[in-house]
Amino acid sequence: MTASRNPNDPGTTGPQEAIVVDGTMRRPLQRAVGTRARRWLLAGTLLAGVLAAVALTAAAAPDDRTFAALSDTVQSLMSVLTPLFGILLVRDLRRAPDAVRVTPTVLAVCLPAVVIGVGGVLVCAATLALTPADVAADPWRHVGTVAVGGVLVQIVAGLVGTGLGLLLRSPVVAFLATIVLPLGLYALLGGVDALRPAQPWLTPYGSVRNLLSGDMSVLRWVQWLCVLLIWGVGLNAAGAAASRRRGNPPGRSVSAAAGEGR
Repeated sequence: MTASRNPNDPGTTGPQEAIVVDGTMRRPLQRAVGTRARRWLLAGTLLAGVLAAVALTAAAAPDDRTFAALSDTVQSLMSVLTPLFGILLVRDLRRAPDAVRVTPTVLAVCLPAVVIGVGGVLVCAATLALTPADVAADPWRHVGTVAVGGVLVQIVAGLVGTGLGLLLRSPVVAFLATIVLPLGLYALLGGVDALRPAQPWLTPYGSVRNLLSGDMSVLRWVQWLCVLLIWGVGLNAAGAAASRRRGNPPGRSVSAAAGEGR
C-alpha cells in the first residue's frame, strides 16, 4: 500500500513551489558570479586590492604599515568596483523572461561583496605578514574589528549598486552615480563646519573611515546602521518603487508569471 500525498499538506512541495524557490533564491545567487565576465570582474577587483596593498606597503613609513592602514586603502579601492555586481544583477532582473522578486536579487549581491571583503582581509594580512620592511609597533591593532568592517564596507557598496541600478536605467550612469553621489554628499557636508558631524551618519565614506580604523564605539555602530538604512534599505526600496511605477517586471514573482502562462 502506498501513501498518497496531500496537496494541502504544508509539508509537501509542489512543482510551482519548487519553481518559486529556484527562481527567487538560487538563480540570483548563480548570476551574481556565474558568468565568465563577472568572474573576471571579481578577479580584477581582488587584483586591484593586491596591487594597492603591495604598493602601499612599499611606499609607506614604518608607522603607517598597519593592518588598519592597509585595509583603509585596499577595501576603499575595491569598494569602487563592488557596486558593479549589484548593477549587473538588476540588469539581469530587467532582462529575465520570467520576472523574479526584487529582494532575492538585492540580497544576492552580498555573495560577491563578502568574497571581495574577505579577499581584502586576506590580502592585507598576507602583505603585512610577509613584508620584509619594518612595520609599526602594534601592526595588528583592532584586527578583528577592521576585518569585519572590511566585509561590511563591501556589502553596503553592493547594496548601493542594486539601489541605483533599480533607480537608473543606464548601467553606466548608475555606476558613475555610485561614485559621484556618495562622495559628492561627503564633500558637501565636509565643506560646511556645521554639517561636518553629519558625515558618518549620512554617507558611506564617513562610516567606512570609522569601520576601517577599527576604533568603533556604540555611537559609531549606530552611525553605520543609519548609513545601512539610508543607502542599503532606503535606496533599494526607492528603486523597487520606481521600477513598479515604470511598469518593469521587478515587482512580480515567478509564481505570478507562471500563473499567467496557464
